[in-house]
Amino acid sequence: MSLEHELSSVRLTLDLWHPDCWAIEATDRTGGGVLAHAIYNSPKIKSDEPSPNTVEGLFTAFGDTAAEVRDLLDAIRASNHAGELFELQKRFGRARNAPGNVVREFFLEYDPDEMVCPTLLENGFVHSAPVRIQNGSEEWNLCFAGDRSRIEESLDDVRDQAGAEVTITSITTADSPERSTRDQRLDTLTTAQREVFEHAREAGYYEWPREITTRELAAELDIAKSTLLEHLRTAESKLLDP
Repeated sequence: MSLEHELSSVRLTLDLWHPDCWAIEATDRTGGGVLAHAIYNSPKIKSDEPSPNTVEGLFTAFGDTAAEVRDLLDAIRASNHAGELFELQKRFGRARNAPGNVVREFFLEYDPDEMVCPTLLENGFVHSAPVRIQNGSEEWNLCFAGDRSRIEESLDDVRDQAGAEVTITSITTADSPERSTRDQRLDTLTTAQREVFEHAREAGYYEWPREITTRELAAELDIAKSTLLEHLRTAESKLLDP
C-alpha cells in the first residue's frame, strides 16, 4: 500500500495537551483561542537577528470580543515559553473562516524544542489543517502514515516522548463517511457560540412553533438575553453562509 493511500485513508482528530506550551498556558488562563498556521525558520521581523535556537510561527488569536483577544495576547507575552510577539494587523478584525467574532494575526518567536509537531511527525502523524488551541488544549487534524492497527501504539510513543496527554476525538477511513459540511462549519464557532446554539436546538428553539423563548433560553444558560441573541445570530450567520 502506498504512503499516499495510507495518508488519505486514515484521518484523526486529537485532543492534546503537552508541557511548556505558551498557547496552552495562555488559553487555559483566558478566553478565546489560537489557530496555528505555519512555522518559519527565517530572520525576525525587526532588524536584529534571531536567536539560533528559535523559530517564528504565524498564528491567529480569536475571541468573542476585542478585550478577550487583548487579554489572550497579553497572556501569551507573559509566558516564559514565548519570545517576541509581532502583531500583523493595526486593528482588530473579523475572519469568516476563523472562530470568534474578533481575530488578530501575529508572528511569535519561540523554542522549536517545545513543539510537539516533530514528535507527531516522527511517529507517523502528518498535520493536515491549522491547529486550534482553546481551553488549555490543542485540537490536531491529522493523517496517519501507517496501518490503522498501529495508531494506539504510535500515540503511546507520542505520550512518552513528549510527556503529552492525548485523546482521539474522531477517526475516519476510506470506508467511513467524511465529516459533514455542517460539522465543519460548527468548528468555526467559539465554545460559547456552539454551547448556546446546540442548547437552543435541543430545547426546540428552531421547531415550529417554537418550544422555548429566548428569555427562557437565557435563564437556562444563566446569561443575558442580549448575549444569547448575539451568540445565536453569529452562530446562525456562520452556519448558513455558503
